[in-house]
Amino acid sequence: MDATECLMGIRLMPVLALREEATALRLAHILKDVGFQALEITLRTPQALGILETLTRALPELTIGAGSLRTPTQITQAKAAGAQFLVAPGHTETLLAAAQAERMPFVPGAATGSEMLRLLEAGYELQKFFPAETLGGAPALRSFSAPLPEVRFFPTGGINSERLPAYLALEAVALVGGSWFVSDAALRAGDEEALAAAAAQAWSLAHG
Repeated sequence: MDATECLMGIRLMPVLALREEATALRLAHILKDVGFQALEITLRTPQALGILETLTRALPELTIGAGSLRTPTQITQAKAAGAQFLVAPGHTETLLAAAQAERMPFVPGAATGSEMLRLLEAGYELQKFFPAETLGGAPALRSFSAPLPEVRFFPTGGINSERLPAYLALEAVALVGGSWFVSDAALRAGDEEALAAAAAQAWSLAHG
């Protein structure tokens, strides 16, 4: 299922790799209070599914999804943990079939014109573009969007505050994902003031 409707209106998505539930809860509350309406919890740590379940139960007002999906089993697990949408760095027929079987809003990844066309044929207009900066950044998406006007992109990877405006200026970009505004050092130190300030700055830049 295409995730366009599920993520409508989201301009900047925090993409988070987390290891501690207590830290994740504090961070999620900070992001919510700043104005963020959606979070992506990447399945890159052993604790990710547990954190996903904790956050979806504690903060039902947020739209919380699972990212970095690689297997059909992870799709089933993410849905069971309460994920409201799924994101993958690429796509395979197996992953597409699993997301369809679970009836989950899914953002599959594409990096080439052929992959983008294949996803369009499968019904996916919203597509992840990762790693965005390595693949050419905003200029690459501008080039892709000319012959593929139906595609809407969710770029992530290497984007920061300086690069964000160029992406959001493109009509083809629906939303941008990033983690530059969530400092590992501030998380480890429990510096909620620094986390809130950085998150507020990023949110304002995306919505200004």
